[in-house]
Amino acid sequence: MVFDLDLIKKVYERMPRKIEEGRKLTGKALTLSEKILYSHLYKPATDSYARGKDYVDFAPDRVAMQDATAQMALLQFMTCGRSKVAVPSTVHCDHLIQAKSGAKEDLANSIQVNSEVFNFLSSISNKYGIGFWKPGAGIIHQVVLENYAFPGGMMIGTDSHTPNAGGLGMIAIGVGGADAVDVMAGLPWELKMPKLIGIKLTGKMSGWTAPKDVILKVAGILTVKGGTGAIVEYFGEGAESMSCTGKATICNMGAEIGATCSLFAYDQKMSAYLKATGREEVAALADGIKEHLRPDTEVYANPEAYYDQLIEINLSELEPHVNGPFTPDLAWPISTFAEAVKKNNWPQKLEVALIGSCTNSSYEDISRSASVARQATAKNLKSRSEFTVTPGSELVRYTIEKDGLLKAFDAIGGVVLANACGPCIGQWARHIDDPNRKNSIITSFNRNFAKRNDGLASTHAFVASPEIVTAFAIAGDLTFNPLKDKLKNEDGNEVMLDEPTGVELPPTGFAVEDAGYQAPAVDGSGVEVVVKPDSNRLQLLAPFAAWEGTDLHGLRLLIKAKGKCTTDHISMAGPWLKFRGHLDNISNNMLIGAVNFYNEKTDSVKNGLTGEYGPVPATQRAYKAAGIGTVVVGDENYGEGSSREHAAMEPRHLGVRAIIVRSFARIHETNLKKQGMLALTFDNKEDYDKVQEDDLVDITGLQSFAPGKQLTMVLNHKDGSVDNVKLNHTYNKQQIEWFKAGGALNVIRKQFAND
Repeated sequence: MVFDLDLIKKVYERMPRKIEEGRKLTGKALTLSEKILYSHLYKPATDSYARGKDYVDFAPDRVAMQDATAQMALLQFMTCGRSKVAVPSTVHCDHLIQAKSGAKEDLANSIQVNSEVFNFLSSISNKYGIGFWKPGAGIIHQVVLENYAFPGGMMIGTDSHTPNAGGLGMIAIGVGGADAVDVMAGLPWELKMPKLIGIKLTGKMSGWTAPKDVILKVAGILTVKGGTGAIVEYFGEGAESMSCTGKATICNMGAEIGATCSLFAYDQKMSAYLKATGREEVAALADGIKEHLRPDTEVYANPEAYYDQLIEINLSELEPHVNGPFTPDLAWPISTFAEAVKKNNWPQKLEVALIGSCTNSSYEDISRSASVARQATAKNLKSRSEFTVTPGSELVRYTIEKDGLLKAFDAIGGVVLANACGPCIGQWARHIDDPNRKNSIITSFNRNFAKRNDGLASTHAFVASPEIVTAFAIAGDLTFNPLKDKLKNEDGNEVMLDEPTGVELPPTGFAVEDAGYQAPAVDGSGVEVVVKPDSNRLQLLAPFAAWEGTDLHGLRLLIKAKGKCTTDHISMAGPWLKFRGHLDNISNNMLIGAVNFYNEKTDSVKNGLTGEYGPVPATQRAYKAAGIGTVVVGDENYGEGSSREHAAMEPRHLGVRAIIVRSFARIHETNLKKQGMLALTFDNKEDYDKVQEDDLVDITGLQSFAPGKQLTMVLNHKDGSVDNVKLNHTYNKQQIEWFKAGGALNVIRKQFAND
């Protein structure tokens, strides 16, 4: 089944004309990113847009939502006054399935436990014309790649790894639910015109090196915030030699460098993937305009003139990498990793190895990993670590079972988990004797922050390609280098693993009995969406209060967060996922993972009313009950990681008035703005140090709040002294209206009420 063929035809029909208009506006040749951006403007432009400066209104082709974020997105959408989504949209049930025993049992248990939420998502999708992918159908990004992504398209998704679709030449951007509401309501979607980072890939990979190693190396070069505000565009002969799903892996993990998205130019590898997944018509359409689905020839000839930053990587020389622990940008070539393990006293024994997830669960990934597993069996080796396999979709799972690949993992003790996110997002019942014991795991996932996978601060999580992870599982030792080291088998003989082999696409084709798709009702007007008043899983939303029209005075400091503070620290996943549709309940996890600057503890802050230390959410609720607003102060790249807007909605719901940090991650800053929060940065980053635990805080200048105009934070210290701190912001006129109205959704409601 080919989805949205008429839509794709329309995009391709108008694309050449719009690209030519973009060339005239800019007066130059265009990169692929610029071609897609200028062909998806909400309204025709009269001038070119400045990268990293101008806000632009876009009209994405589609929206994708996963079950954890879809709940809040659709709870917001159902209040905005539309009877149907304005663009093709889908919901994918992949986050709420906990990995515990194995695929069949885990899926059945999760469907039972989460039936209320799944029924809500199914019915609300039915009502508003949204495609629904049932639990077990697969992980959102893999399902999108197999069914919806198309070269030259533009989509947004309520998950930070939405850029996975860049592997099929699509601009695909992770956003919060309020942004999804804009697009589903047919309104323009706003984004600051991204800067462009070009990455030229030369040579060709061989041996143990995989596409994963490209992004692991790039993460080491650019760090977790080096791609912020930029699209990363890959090109060159090395890109042409790489499989479509390999490209998707690289684009997926671009979220780990803060990139707006990443993408590759259309080529024969993409065409082959489209055909293999039953989309021959889309491949034919793309072939018809392929010159428009690639950068102009002038860009290839002189890339330095067209990208804001240029990086070159020779794939022929690229080593396999292992990144971590605790951050995805700590990059180690395999030749130096063993030494790093010993030098840093990281636990050498590997306890669990996990492959799959949305990042690395393609047929190619599984076939290469299976070749390593088969070698182990042939050479009388067993997995010395726990070993799990997470297929990305039912299409991939059914096909790899049909082709006998799962047997290879079973033979060495591997356990196949459900087609869901599972351990990647902390939905994992970890087997460990002492949760406080330092231990090591390695995954082929994308993110490895502390507590991310299993909720344990003691776990050292590393990231590598699936084939390297499989080799480590067999060795059970992080100092093992499969490129040169030998292993002792069950007979006591020393053996060496050969280089992995695999195929990009299944030789006998993909197959599936039930892909798990539910089409929406043609007319959803009679569909009833039920949210029980006493439910602890779902809660209808009430509008946030509008700004009172004055400066803010007498605010308390809730927490001054020290160091890395990701959205996992602000609003944890794992067991908290069950409350993603209930704003008040999930607010009980607000900032419980953030480290308090003043006592180096998590979930322990001083209550300025009592002088006692207690949990962050309880302290904030005490301030709210007393009618006292608060501020949160943070460090660099605050809000790094997931797109979850709960990290912005929880502080808003509990009465936090402003988040003031050294710098923001892109998605989180936007989410805060959408919810009517003040997202501000220190003009002088060292002013972070002036904030004291017992300060009473004023924020002034709000009555003349305007783009580019600084605000002031007045720190009234306990000893009577005062510091005036200048604050910057990136609000434009429209975003300031969101703040004044109490949130973007209030503006939308008013707009549709007046139509």
